[in-house]
Amino acid sequence: MSELSRRHMLALSAAAFAPLPAVARAPDSLNGLAAAKGLRFGSCLGTGPSGAPHGPAFDPRRSASYDDPHVQAIFARECGILVPENELKWYAVRPTPHVFDFTRADTLMAFAAANGLMVRGHTLLWNSPRWFPKWFETYDFGTRPATEAERLLTEHIKTVCAHGGDTIFAWDVVNETIDHDTGALRDTPFTKYLGPATLDIAFHTARAAAPHAQLVYNDYMSWGPRNAVHRDGVLKLLERMKKTGLPVQALGVQSHIGPGATEAGDVFNAEDQKSWRGFLDAVVAMDLDLVITEFDVGDQGFPADIAARDAGVAALAKDYLDLMLSYRQTRYVMAWGMVDTYSWLRDNAPRADGLPKRPCPYDENYQAKPMREAIAAAFRAAPARNWLT
Repeated sequence: MSELSRRHMLALSAAAFAPLPAVARAPDSLNGLAAAKGLRFGSCLGTGPSGAPHGPAFDPRRSASYDDPHVQAIFARECGILVPENELKWYAVRPTPHVFDFTRADTLMAFAAANGLMVRGHTLLWNSPRWFPKWFETYDFGTRPATEAERLLTEHIKTVCAHGGDTIFAWDVVNETIDHDTGALRDTPFTKYLGPATLDIAFHTARAAAPHAQLVYNDYMSWGPRNAVHRDGVLKLLERMKKTGLPVQALGVQSHIGPGATEAGDVFNAEDQKSWRGFLDAVVAMDLDLVITEFDVGDQGFPADIAARDAGVAALAKDYLDLMLSYRQTRYVMAWGMVDTYSWLRDNAPRADGLPKRPCPYDENYQAKPMREAIAAAFRAAPARNWLT
C-alpha cells in the first residue's frame, strides 16, 4: 500500500463515528423541499482555519464548523449535499510540491457517507495567485516552464480526482480565473506559461479523471453596472470554452449577495434584475446549467435591529432565489454555511456599527431565522424540473 493510500485509510478510520439521524431528506427539510421540485440543497462544512496562505488570518472558531455537534445535526437534518469549505483547495491538500494530504477532506467525506450526503468538489484550480500554497511563490518551473506547468497542473487534477473517486458528483474545475476589474484572465504562473490553454488542460484532464462528474466553471460575477466588466469577461470565457469544445457543463454562480456582502453589494432592484437576467439568458443559451454554489446574504447595509435586519436579509434572499430558480437550468442551491457563527463574512466587509453579521439560515444559537423560511418558500414556489441525469 502506498503512503498516500495508507494515510487515506487511517484518516477514514479516525473519522468514523455513529451516523446522525438520517433525516436529511425529510419532506419539510430544505433538501426535501428542493428535491420535491427536482432540485437539491446543501452547504459547505469546514474542519479548520480557512485563511488564505497570503491573506488575513481567519478566526478558526468560525471556520471549524464541523467540530460543532449542533452544526452537524442541522446539516444532517437540512442538507442533501456537502461541499468541503477549504479541504480540497491547493493550499489545504498540497503542503509541498511532492506531498498530497487528504486527511481533512477525508473527515468530511466520511461524515457525508455516514449521513447519506452527496459531495461536491471545490476546487481543482483556484486560478488566483493569492490562493496557491506558499511554496508556489518560489516554485522552479525549470528550463521548459510550459511543460512543467502542464505537468504540475495535470498531476494535481488527476491525483485529487482519483482520491475523490465516484463519490464526488460535481467539480468546480476552475474557480475565479476572470479578473473583476479587467474582465481578462488573471495573471498567474499557469496563464503566464500556458495562456488560455490553462483552462483547456484543466477541463480535459478533469473529464478524463472524473468521467461521471458535472464539470463547472465557478465565479462571483454579480448584477449591477459596476459588475458589468466581470460579467462580460465570464461570458467571453464561456463562449470560448464552448466554441473550442471544452467539457464545461455548468456555470457556478457563487451568490455572495447583499449590501456589503463582498464587492457585489447592489440592491437587486428592477434594473439590477434586468441586467442579471440578461446575463443568465446568455449563459443558458450556451446550453449550460446554472448552479448556486456559495449562497449567503451580507447585511452590512441593513439596520442594526435584529428583527428588521433578518427581515431584510430574508426578503432579498427570496427575491434572488425566486429569480434564479425561475430558470429550470438551475440544478441545486449550496449555502456557504448554515450557522452565522462560522460564516466567513464575519471576518470580511464588517458592519460600520461593529455588530456581527447574520448571513446564514441559522443564528449563533442554532435557531432558524427568517432566511431559512425564505429559502424554503423559494423552493415551494419554484417550477419543477428533472434532477441531473
